[in-house]
Amino acid sequence: MSAPFVKLTIENSVGYITFFHPDQNALPSESLVKLERTILDAGRNEAVKVIVIKSGGDRTFCAGASFKELVSISTTKEGEKFFSGFANVINAMRKCPKLIIGSVQGKAVGGGVGLASATDYCLASKFASIKLSELSIGIGPFVIEPAVSRKMGATAMSQMTINAETFFSPEFAKNNGLYAEVYDSVETLDEAVKSLAEKLSHYNSEALRELKTVFWKGTDHWDTLLKERAKISGKLVLSDFTKDSLKRFQ
Repeated sequence: MSAPFVKLTIENSVGYITFFHPDQNALPSESLVKLERTILDAGRNEAVKVIVIKSGGDRTFCAGASFKELVSISTTKEGEKFFSGFANVINAMRKCPKLIIGSVQGKAVGGGVGLASATDYCLASKFASIKLSELSIGIGPFVIEPAVSRKMGATAMSQMTINAETFFSPEFAKNNGLYAEVYDSVETLDEAVKSLAEKLSHYNSEALRELKTVFWKGTDHWDTLLKERAKISGKLVLSDFTKDSLKRFQ
């Protein structure tokens, strides 16, 4: 694999949404837009009963924001638009009428942690450590914070945010509610995700839809909230501190 992609494949009533980028599965604007649209399409597709979100490759689930694109941002409007891409993906997952299972086979950083947090149920491999690195480059996990705090709690969220250069173990993620289970290999993870998704696909679709509504109760304001957070990040990405920090990734 070399070219970025976002694709939906349907197998036994399960919609597998897979994203890939050669830069450690980072998410530039184009990929974020495609991911949002694919989630919305799967939510409307009657052939899909349950959704699985996963990424290509073995050891990195998602490196978060594309640093190469962050470097190129020159106005607050551009910054807001970029970070709104993450807001739109999280809100698409939140409002999708179907349960979304996350399959995290490798490391998740920044927006990748946000993506995992926005799933309804998340399984991972023993390679799936997590890190919120935003503060170390002068920004902060503002857009994804509501999703991460909702899933893991304010204490774990603040601990990861402040220790921005530290990878936290899959066991930490499991103990704090992000992962339901951690598997010893990617192969056993794939088997567990497939088994669970296909089992759920045979349940009452109406019951699953109502259950999802219950899961996300109290988040109706996120459309506005996450856009406001995108403005904060869009402004901070133009700071001298952040520009200097990002130079090492050019």
